[in-house]
Amino acid sequence: MQIREMKKSDLKSASLVHKENFTRQNFSYEYLECSFNSYPKSLIYIVEDNENIIAYIIWTQKSGFRKEVVLELEQIAVLKNKQANNVGTELIISSLKLVKNVLLKTQSRIKHIIVSTRDDNYVKKLYKKVLNVKVETVIKDLYSADEVIMIAKDISDC
Repeated sequence: MQIREMKKSDLKSASLVHKENFTRQNFSYEYLECSFNSYPKSLIYIVEDNENIIAYIIWTQKSGFRKEVVLELEQIAVLKNKQANNVGTELIISSLKLVKNVLLKTQSRIKHIIVSTRDDNYVKKLYKKVLNVKVETVIKDLYSADEVIMIAKDISDC
């Protein structure tokens, strides 16, 4: 399993991972392409297993480029048949180190990490375990259900 920065040539394969995971969303390729094209605002990393993309993560710098970055884990997706293999955990941990290296080049550092997801999404437990996020608020019926906004204010363990 290899984790690396996404390349333009990865978009088609990564969009299949998106399509499998986000069935209520449309235009998977176009969505990822927009995020990819917003570098360095958005930083995308993929997981390859035997040269196949099995997961990706999108980290986004919020509210401009700052010395103290509020970083959003905008989206993570893992092929369903690989979800039991701790791929998501490893992707978050490893890609966050890569993000920190990118930020060092601009003498920036992460101040907080923000994550939002459906309140009933099982991935909330992963975010709490790996990023130590805490629920700040719940927005009723935002997309397809209630959405929780979580923030990690102490990222020293991340």
